[in-house]
Amino acid sequence: MGNPEIEVRRSPRRRRTVSAHRDGDKIVVLIPASMSKKAEQEWVTTMVERLERQEQRRRPPDEELLARAMDLSDRYLGGLAEPDSVRWVDNQNSRWGSCTPGDRSIRISSRMKGMPLWVLDYVLLHEVTHLLEPSHDERFWAWVNAYPKAERAKGYLEGWSAARDEPGPVAD
Repeated sequence: MGNPEIEVRRSPRRRRTVSAHRDGDKIVVLIPASMSKKAEQEWVTTMVERLERQEQRRRPPDEELLARAMDLSDRYLGGLAEPDSVRWVDNQNSRWGSCTPGDRSIRISSRMKGMPLWVLDYVLLHEVTHLLEPSHDERFWAWVNAYPKAERAKGYLEGWSAARDEPGPVAD
């Protein structure tokens, strides 16, 4: 995804601990206010690398995305929907995913990187279902809502968007 924006926040209450988290597309590193500039640079590098490794472990490779999508189709759609490709993309900022039924391809926004796998599975199932039902009609939602964590995943995605004061991206 390129080089992320990094924000360092110094806290007088923080004595020894350093932590990092992602806030949208930015990485926030929290450090003690008393830390030297040299130590700050070393810790920022360490914490950004650690966070990106953690996120990479939570972000399956493209081949695994296809396998997950096929498994979800088997479990919730009776194996009726078979995508030809499923891959991560960096150019989707207003959607969680998209499906092109004509070439049976699914793209998942890399903004989902680091989200819980059950949320990723919901978006994958949403997109795979478009291979059966291109619109968001009652039949479409009946298929998608067979996923036991569908409502929870929708709430998670809405909360993620609200926390960033963004319009809620949709899986389309």
